[in-house]
Amino acid sequence: MHRLWMIFAQAVTVSVAVLFVVSTLKPEWTNERPALPSVTIQEAASTPAGTTGERPVVSYADAARVALPAVVHIFTSKEVKAQRHPFADDPLFRHFFGDRLDNRPQQRASGLGSGVIVSPEGYVLTNNHVIEAADEIEVALNDGRKLPARIVGRDPESDLAVLQIKADGKLKAITFGRTEHLHVGDVVLAIGNPFGVGQTVTMGIVSALGRSHLGINTFEDFIQTDAAINPGNSGGALIDTAGTLVGINAAIYSRSGGSLGIGFAIPVSLARSVMEQIIQNGSVTRGWIGVEVQAITAELAESFGMVSTEGTLISGVMRGSPAERAGVRPGDVLLAVEGRKVNDPQTMLEAIAALAPGRKAGFELRRGKEKLDLKVDIGRRPALSRGD
Repeated sequence: MHRLWMIFAQAVTVSVAVLFVVSTLKPEWTNERPALPSVTIQEAASTPAGTTGERPVVSYADAARVALPAVVHIFTSKEVKAQRHPFADDPLFRHFFGDRLDNRPQQRASGLGSGVIVSPEGYVLTNNHVIEAADEIEVALNDGRKLPARIVGRDPESDLAVLQIKADGKLKAITFGRTEHLHVGDVVLAIGNPFGVGQTVTMGIVSALGRSHLGINTFEDFIQTDAAINPGNSGGALIDTAGTLVGINAAIYSRSGGSLGIGFAIPVSLARSVMEQIIQNGSVTRGWIGVEVQAITAELAESFGMVSTEGTLISGVMRGSPAERAGVRPGDVLLAVEGRKVNDPQTMLEAIAALAPGRKAGFELRRGKEKLDLKVDIGRRPALSRGD
C-alpha cells in the first residue's frame, strides 16, 4: 500500500510540473477562449435587459448600409470680386498700367457640406448655411455621379433648405423616422462629408433633446449628440439604429473648429414640416402679431411690481401690427396663446409661428393685476423678422 501511494504521489508531482512548464512557455495552449457570437442590431435589441452570459458584439453596418446611398456631398461656389489695387486710382500709376488692374479675372470661393435625398424625385434636404449665397451647386451621389442642383427654397430661420437634382431613374431616398420615439441614451449615427475627406459614419448617443436658447437659429429644438460632427457634416443625416432619419446635422460647439462631443441636429419633425412647405409653396409661412418680448426675471418682476415671473413681458408693439389693432400694449404680460402656456420668449415665438395667418387666435394677458382675453388676427411673419 505504501508503495502504491508513492507511485501516485510521484505521478501527480510530474503532472503538476508539466502543467507549470506548459502554462509558462505556451500559455495560449491553456487560455484559448471561444469567439463571441456576432449578432445583428435587431437580435441585440431583442435581448432582454439583464440577461446573463456572454455579451454579443453589435454592429451597425445594416443601419449604415440602408442610409448611405441617400446621403450626398454638396459642393458650392460663388464668384468673389478681386480686391482692388490700392494704387488703382493714382493717375501716374494708371498711366503705366492702364486698365489692366480692373480686368483681372474674378476669384471663386468654394464650400462643402452634405445633404439627404428625401424623395425619389430628387429633392435634397440640407442646411441653409451650406448653400446660401452660392451661385453654383453640385451634388455628388454615393455612387460617384455628380449632378447640378437648383435651389427649391430656403428657410434661414430654421437653417434648412431644399435642393433638387435630376438623374436617370429614381434615386434612393431615406426613410423618415419619428422624433417622438427618440430618447436620451439612444444610439445614433452621423453621416456626412467632414473636411471633404469623403463619406464618413460616426457613432454616438442622444445626449439631450429639445435644446434651445443657443442663439444658433431663430427656431431651435435641437437634438444634442456626441456623435462626431465636423465641418462638412452640415446638412448630413443623423440616423437611428434602423437606418431611418431622425435629424439633420446642423452645428457643433467647438473652440477649435473640430468636434468636442457636443453636436446639434435639427429634429426630423421640424425638418419635414419645413421641407413640405418649401416644396409646396417655395417658402415657409409662419404666424406673426408684431411685438417685441423679453423674459421676466425676478429682478424685472420686482421692479414692475409683478406678483410672479409667469409669462413673458411685451416690451414693444409695432404700429399698425395685428397686436396693436387687437389692443395689446407695452408692459402687458402674455400668459397663454390658444390655451398653450407661455413660459419664455422662445415658447411664445414658437406658439405664434405655428398659427396660420388669417385666423383669429385667443391670447391671455395680464395687465397690472387684471387678466385679459383678447382675440388677435394673425398676420404673416416677415422674412427674417426678429419680432413676434
